[in-house]
Amino acid sequence: MKHKHNSCRPTGAVPCHAPVEPDDHQRSSPDGKPDTAVMRMNDRVIQLEPGFGWPQARLGMLAYAHVVVCAVSLYCITITNSFPGIIGFDKSHLAAAILNVVAFSPVVILFAFGRFSFGYLVGFYFYIMVLGYLWLAEFSLLDYDHRLALASIVLSAFAFLVPALFVISPVQQAVVMPARAFHMLPSVILIASAAIVGIGSLYNLQLVGLSEMYKYRAEAELPGFLRYAVWIASNALLPFAFACFVASKRFWQAGIALLLMLLFYPIMLTKMALFAPVWLLFLALICKLAEARVATILSFFLPVLIGTILFLLVKAEVFPLTPGLVYFGTVNTRMVAIPSLALEVYNNYFSAHPLTHFCQINALKAVVACAYNEPIWAVMAKAYDLGAFNASLFATEGVASVGLVFAPLSALGCGLIIALGNRLSAGLPSQFVLLSAGLLPQVLLNVPLSTALLTNGTGLLFLLWYIAPRSAFDQVSAATAAESGNRQAARAD
Repeated sequence: MKHKHNSCRPTGAVPCHAPVEPDDHQRSSPDGKPDTAVMRMNDRVIQLEPGFGWPQARLGMLAYAHVVVCAVSLYCITITNSFPGIIGFDKSHLAAAILNVVAFSPVVILFAFGRFSFGYLVGFYFYIMVLGYLWLAEFSLLDYDHRLALASIVLSAFAFLVPALFVISPVQQAVVMPARAFHMLPSVILIASAAIVGIGSLYNLQLVGLSEMYKYRAEAELPGFLRYAVWIASNALLPFAFACFVASKRFWQAGIALLLMLLFYPIMLTKMALFAPVWLLFLALICKLAEARVATILSFFLPVLIGTILFLLVKAEVFPLTPGLVYFGTVNTRMVAIPSLALEVYNNYFSAHPLTHFCQINALKAVVACAYNEPIWAVMAKAYDLGAFNASLFATEGVASVGLVFAPLSALGCGLIIALGNRLSAGLPSQFVLLSAGLLPQVLLNVPLSTALLTNGTGLLFLLWYIAPRSAFDQVSAATAAESGNRQAARAD
């Protein structure tokens, strides 16, 4: 498809290693609006990766390997008695825990047939969270209806994954950002983020280690507007800018984006702020080496595999105790066990206490009667010795808001919201979507969907995806392909 403005400067982003595949995404006309021919081809809402061959088999095997590694990791976590009073290892329950994982594991095949999307990225992380709960529930020391909870979470997983994975048809763009403005946008984000860092440092600036982080974070107070700005910039805007810079090969600016993300740590005092730059670099590397679906699975598989190997080496006394267990606790426990454990404690608490009926959403609290006068994470902190315990949409919008019986309906609604993100980002390169949303799976595992949409900037990222000019990506993809062709021709000569 020819463009009317071939002299435009490269703008926006491209895949980390390859042009957009025509059967993966919606093509665009030069003005950034969807190509009507492709719109006709994409009029089906539910879309599957066609056929079954080596790519699907490879994805399936990789995903199953990750299930096995996560099960081993969960076993290691369980036997170390990491959550006393909540989870207790009992060898007689080990067979039931393994059976739960084996019974739920075939669901992972959905990821072999689904096309990449924002929902694919988020859905895979949620799938592992549900898998973790199915394991941990067999060792639960808490008193609630575990059978009902297991049935509810499995139904909720299906209700969420079907729209999140397969509703990916594009939405026609009514508003398209001009190409020149889109090219400048990442630099504007850098300037705005630097200003937020500067203002935030006037209110809170603590250069402390991880061991003292929680103490000083409890004492930190930021004005409401600044708190929103900090979270939105660090979790959504800077990753978006980083993805744009990487895609257009403006690597110095990409480095500045990562530095600014790191500078949010003394202000926010969260592990996310400290490790986010390393995480995005890791994602950029695997995007360079693999297509987006493989990269999604590897982004979870490799860190957990390393942690599991280190734990086993520590147990065998061939690796130092402290660094091995610090890594295992920071990565494996935090990524695999904590989100699943949240389901355990929320199931227990709300089996004996009033539901929230979504009153944890501040906008609804003014019109809906609420049994709680403080945030749910504060309620959990008082009820369990686990600190401020936020949780994913399965626990908050599901268990806490509507209870176990209606939680699958809530999960379906949340899946449709994630599917909206799929549709608004349709036509963008897969690797660009993965990089720009790189922090959101970690966010969504640990906060309600409503909080992620507003406080953490997910809704704003949806808007940026929607207005991004698709023609800019086609131009850069064409330029990259032409450059590669010229290099091959020169070598042939």
